[in-house]
Formats: sequence, C-alpha cells, structure tokens
Amino acid sequence: MPYTQEIKVLIKVVEKTRPERVARKKRGEEFPTMSLEERDEILKRCHPDYRQEGRRALRVGVNKGYVIPDEFVDILEAWSRVEPDKVDLSAPDIETDVLIIGGGGAGTAAALLAEEQGARVVIATKLRHGDANTMMAEGGIQAATKMEKDSPYYHYLDVMGGGHFKCDPELVNTLVTQAPDVLQWLENLGVMFSKYPEGRLQSIHGGGTSRKRMHYCGDVTGMEIMRTIRDEARNRPNITVVEFAPTVELLLNEHGHCAGALLYNLETEEYVIVRAKATILAVGGSGRLHIQGFMTTNHYGATADGLVLGYRAGIGVDFLHTVQYHPTGAVYPEQVEGLLITEKFRGAGSNLVNINGEQFVNEREPRDVESAACIRECLERNLGVVTPTGRVGIWLDSPMIDMLSGEGTVKREFPGKYILFQRHGIDIATEPMLVYPTLHYQNGGLKIDPGCRTSVPGLFAAGEVTGGIHGENRLMGNSLLDVLVFGRIAGQNAAVYARESAKEGRLTLDHVRAYHKELETTGVATDRVAPMLLPDYTDPEVRKRQLTSHYQGTLR
Repeated sequence: MPYTQEIKVLIKVVEKTRPERVARKKRGEEFPTMSLEERDEILKRCHPDYRQEGRRALRVGVNKGYVIPDEFVDILEAWSRVEPDKVDLSAPDIETDVLIIGGGGAGTAAALLAEEQGARVVIATKLRHGDANTMMAEGGIQAATKMEKDSPYYHYLDVMGGGHFKCDPELVNTLVTQAPDVLQWLENLGVMFSKYPEGRLQSIHGGGTSRKRMHYCGDVTGMEIMRTIRDEARNRPNITVVEFAPTVELLLNEHGHCAGALLYNLETEEYVIVRAKATILAVGGSGRLHIQGFMTTNHYGATADGLVLGYRAGIGVDFLHTVQYHPTGAVYPEQVEGLLITEKFRGAGSNLVNINGEQFVNEREPRDVESAACIRECLERNLGVVTPTGRVGIWLDSPMIDMLSGEGTVKREFPGKYILFQRHGIDIATEPMLVYPTLHYQNGGLKIDPGCRTSVPGLFAAGEVTGGIHGENRLMGNSLLDVLVFGRIAGQNAAVYARESAKEGRLTLDHVRAYHKELETTGVATDRVAPMLLPDYTDPEVRKRQLTSHYQGTLR
C-alpha cells in the first residue's frame, strides 16, 4: 500500500534536509565513523547479541554449558522426529557416492565440483532446488579482483576486523585467497555481472570494507548466481535432484562414519533411506527461528536443520552466541516486513536518517554497529517513525542516489526493489524507504576445517550451516563468497573421500539413541522434536500435523 498521509508529512521533513546532505557528499564530507571505543559501547548497549535475557546454557551434547539464544537451545535440546527402533535401515532406497543435503548455493556448487571428480551425486533439498537464502542475497560478492588497488591481504584484514578478530584465520585465508578464482568460475559459467562499457567489472564499497571489491548483478546478485549454477547442475548427467525431501536424520555406520541420511518426503509422507559414501551438509541458516522475536530476510525453510543433524551426530558448534541483524529490513508496507533492503543502497550514497531527517550514523559502518545505531535511534532516542501496524523504523533515503549519480540510477541499479515497491504504490527514486534491523545471517554453526571436514569421518559441511569464517559479525558480500568457496571445496573433497577413503559398514541410528538417552539422564523435559523443517505460522490445529516442532512420527 502507498504511504499514508501521516507518513507523507514526515517525508517532507526528510526532503528538507536532503539537499544539504547531498551537498556534503558531493564535497566529500562523510559523516564521522565511530572510534573502536564508541563501537564497543553502542554494541554492548543496543545490539541484541549483548542482551543477557533470552539465553541459556546447553545441557546436552558436545557444547554442554555453552550459553546461546533460547531458540537454538530449544531445537538442540529436542527429540528426533523418528524412533530409531522403528526404522529398518537394511534396504536403502537410494545409493550414491556423494549425498548433498541442501539445494542452495553451497550445495549446488558442491554438486558441480563433486561431479567433475567423477562422483555420482544426489542433492536432497527440503523445498525446490534453489529455494535458499542464496537466491535472496542481493548486494554483491566480495573478491579482490583489482590487484592494482586491492589484494587478498586487504580483504583478509577487512574480514578479520569485521568479525572482531574472532574469526578462524585459516578459514578466512581460504575465503579471500580463493575469491578471485570463484569470480572467474562464475564468469565462465555465464553469470551476468554488472560491468562498465569497456567490460570491466563494476564494484562498490560495502560496510566495513577498505576497498571497492563488491561485485554485483544489479540488486539480484544471489538470484543470478543461483540461476546459473542451478541450470548447470540440472544439465549434468550424474547429478540427481530430489525435491521436497528434507533430511530428518543423518545415518552413521558401525564404524562411526557418516554413511548417508534419512529423508522425509513431504508429498507422500514416507521416509527415504539414502546410503552414501560421503555426505555434505549445506542446509543454510536459521532466520525462521526468529531469534529474540525479530523479523527475518530468510527464506521459508531456514530453520537450522543442519545444526540439529550435525550436533546430534557429535559435531561441535561455534559462534552461535552471535547472530547477524541486517540494518535495513523493510518495515513498510506490511506485506514485505523483514524483506532485505540491500546494503548496496548505502554503498551507492543513501543515508540512514531519523524522523527529523538527521543522519545519525556513517552508512558504511560494519553491520552490527549500523544495526545497533538504528536500534538506539528508535528505542533509546525515540526518533523512529511508527508505522500503521505499530512497527518502528528509520528512513533509508534512496532518492539521494539519483541526486548524486543522475536521474534513473535507482531504477537502473536497483531494478528488483524498484519494481517491488512500485507494486505497492511507492517510488523509491523519489520517496525514502522505512527500515529496521532484521534477522539476516547465522554467524555461527558447525565446526569445520579449511577442507570442510567435520569431526565425523565422511561428513562435510559448507555455507551458512558452518561457523568460524565470519567470527562475530559478517561483512556484506562475504556470504555469497563463503557458500561458493567452501561449497566447491566440500564437493571436491567429498568426491575424493568417497573414491579413496570411504569405509563400508552397517547403517545405524545409534547416535540418536545415545542422544535420547542423554536428554533423559540430564532431565531435559520436553515434547519438542527437531529438526523443525518448516516454521510454525499456521493455526494450532494444523500444527498437530507433521510439519512442526512438536509432531512425533509420521502420518503413514
């Protein structure tokens, strides 16, 4: 719906301050960045990661005692969706060399590289192939491709600094040194990056970056990358895709090695046993858990299934105490609440301003600092704009972009958002957007080494399900890079493992029995089951069926 008359009156205030803010930008006068002390102070006071309420210690598993958000504890301290004694594993339905759980960017990239190694590959995905956070990533992908001004050295420093120097150095080194090769790989596959007339890749700054290394495809970068690699995978003869079949449990063999998974067919309500020589977890993140009640940018299936599967099998987790909130999620109109408004808008010159039209933060601060500043403006200073549905937000002044770079820039550089808001009667080339921090990225996850190996032989992991690469805060453009760099590594290494190191053995669910026993002996009293599979947005009667966090067993 278009802006109400009350909101249009407030927009007039923004318009009055806009010419001076544009003039300052043209003079090269930036809003001052915060010192390290100021950043630390605002994070501790305003960022959700630093709240003590809504957190508790895990009572079971390899990370017992680790204090993380309640929503993560709830799914980890839960029963399996299946009763191990009632599952006959003697006759697998599918056998393959490499099983990839998840059909997003990491899983699809892994499939391509595994297939190139001669492996037979099965991709098992919860929804359709490509229904993933990768598809929804907009702003760009980082890579130090312009070596005359940039290098992996500077990229490394930016990643480490953005993650509060808590990142795993070896994982970061792998991320930044392989980034240029990933860009070349995508180009060769046919990804249509935005370029200058002479053919050079366009690039811009992102929050927390010291160089312009953000490459993009308009404002639909993830969609374009996913389109390309998905099409490539669907045309490879040795890659089979099984859709609408989420994984409900990993299968180990008698030697303790991962040997496949138990899938659940959402359409027939039947279980499917897959035996594999190597398995890759690439199931993405957890936005649909709505940590601390925040809205989310994530796709419908982002319910942290991989954390449950891996943790129950004995893999440790790391950095789950920190979650990324994107500074700019739409809060108006209500039909798009939580929708990602790419950081590229700020990189292109738009300011974040309060109800008085005042800029209150440099638009290129790291995301956690930017989010904390927005929350402070709305909740501490009461300078946010209240929407008709009762949400509060601040202005992202997108019309500045046309004033800085010429009329038509917003429509040309941000076609996805321009069209979407136009459908609701809002012209973002002339009217600012109302935004507020939204749950965006799972900083933490399963522990891996630079080869994407987990502590369970035969089980690899890649993408948002893993932790350590981004430390306590991820910089823009490093998620698309992460899923592709480590997805490719996981695929290649899993194929080699399947060919050279896989050890055959009887399939078991003994690790599930052991986990259930630990829940009982620890005294965890709950009727929850996990993985959740899909979020609980339906009415209570419908929740009694299979697709919830409390249903046990199967309808058949």
